[in-house]
Amino acid sequence: MSSKKSVAQIIVDVLAQAGVKHCYGIVGDTLNQITSAIKKSDDIEWVHVRHEEVGAFAAGAEAYLTDQITACAGSCGPGSLHFINGIYEAQRNKVPLILLASQLVTSQQGTDFPQEVDFEAVYKNCSVFCQQITDPTQARRITTAAVQAAINQRGVAVLVIPYNISLTKVEDNSGHKIYHPKPIIRPSDDELAKISEILNKNSRVTIFAGHGVSDAHDELVALANKLKSPIVHTSRAKDFVEYDNPYNVGMTGMFGMESGTTAIKECDVLLMLGVDFAWSQFYPDNAIIIQVDIDATHLGHRHSVEVGVVGASKPTLAALLPLVDDKTDTTFLDKCRELHTKAIDKLNKKAIPSKTVIHPQYLTELIDKYANDDAVLCADVGSAMVWACRHFSTNGKRRTVISLKHGTMANAMPQALGVQKAFPHRQVITLSGDGGISMLLGDLLTTIQEDLPIKVIVLNNSSLNFVELEQKSEGLVDHYTDLKNPDFAKVANAMGLYSIRVDNSDLLEVAVQSFLAHPGPALLDVKTSEYELVMPPEIHSSQVMGMALYSVKASLHGKMKDVVNLLIDNFVKK
Repeated sequence: MSSKKSVAQIIVDVLAQAGVKHCYGIVGDTLNQITSAIKKSDDIEWVHVRHEEVGAFAAGAEAYLTDQITACAGSCGPGSLHFINGIYEAQRNKVPLILLASQLVTSQQGTDFPQEVDFEAVYKNCSVFCQQITDPTQARRITTAAVQAAINQRGVAVLVIPYNISLTKVEDNSGHKIYHPKPIIRPSDDELAKISEILNKNSRVTIFAGHGVSDAHDELVALANKLKSPIVHTSRAKDFVEYDNPYNVGMTGMFGMESGTTAIKECDVLLMLGVDFAWSQFYPDNAIIIQVDIDATHLGHRHSVEVGVVGASKPTLAALLPLVDDKTDTTFLDKCRELHTKAIDKLNKKAIPSKTVIHPQYLTELIDKYANDDAVLCADVGSAMVWACRHFSTNGKRRTVISLKHGTMANAMPQALGVQKAFPHRQVITLSGDGGISMLLGDLLTTIQEDLPIKVIVLNNSSLNFVELEQKSEGLVDHYTDLKNPDFAKVANAMGLYSIRVDNSDLLEVAVQSFLAHPGPALLDVKTSEYELVMPPEIHSSQVMGMALYSVKASLHGKMKDVVNLLIDNFVKK
């Protein structure tokens, strides 16, 4: 009996064998053979989105939380081109994702045919694998290589598939298999001995934990206990470091707090674990820096280090712990803990009802209070991500999904779609900016199309708030940041979502409870303060001067009311 199959079927078979559960996209002419093969599959489900960018965001978020390869697929030309922003997001998050970019028939390529796009040229800089199938007999080999690259190099694989190739039938007797080795990687004994010697003879040691500690919570806390060290974490490491951790002193960076910044700036030794923090101004000036990372190219990448070694955090800490002395001096740790307590108190000052406005901090605290124990919160880039990082607590089961590496607008709602598809029984919530939600608003329809009960919260402050803050801190009068928004609740209701609009702080708590309890997709449109400032852990003189200059310029431009409201909202005790 002939074992001939279409190339489209072979590709789908390989994806199913790799563990792909969902393929996100929009159907189209050159993609028809692929979608027909998916329809016949018992293992892969097609997820019909309204914009391909949303499909890439959703697929990337699913891969991020499941650590399993996920797929998206598009038609030729503009169809597969629309994925680009979500593909960059997935690549920077180092998640396994495959894009099936269907293409014009081979005879039309290179002729400037309508809708022709050179996908290999477009995607080669944001992928770990990018290749067109030109020989149908090589379909299984190339698809397997693409999957292997995505899984083992931790990134996006792009497979370009001309339509005539996709429908060609070939013998499928290849023995190509998918391998996913999991080696244990740690520094050598000599390197560990050198690290332990430095840690043992210095009293003020701070641990700086990044996303690389995702599976090493217990080992991390055990090391801090022996060293009596404060633990500072990046925003991406929040989910893995913050909970059940008496040594946690918060974040550093612009989202951080004074305790995290102090713990790093005043330490004698900084032990970096799985962290590639980009902002060099937040590193210590004179401390000995030890860096442990699974990727050797990250060593000394952001700041010069004394010792740089390759290793995964969990096996490295397991091997290091017996070599480290139990310390008794808690002076430095106690100082950082005290600062952390004060910093949390300061952050919480606005996390209460107000008689005049709804503070976004209060809204986020209510989400934190009433969200399920295993809820996933997706937050838009901008002020929403700051409130999520500062006011949504983790417990070892909750997760946060934020575009912290790529920093794109409009990520939260699309990523929530992918998370909900992967985890149909978990509560998935977004904290969306009004600018972000309006950018990809059409895919609220996907919640109805795919029956995805995500809970969308819109921070409706009628502005591109984070950009406005940047302009003001530079002494500029804000321009082009105002948004003339619709009633998002009415828009969502017209699409079929349960929706509530709130502009009164006294009504917010009940609204949040009702909104989260709704069994289907829902949207909560909250009119939040237009004058909220995101306060950094350290306020520099240039920022003070910038805001002062803004105040003068704004007054001269007839915006004195805005200046007064900003001062009242942020500096006058209510």
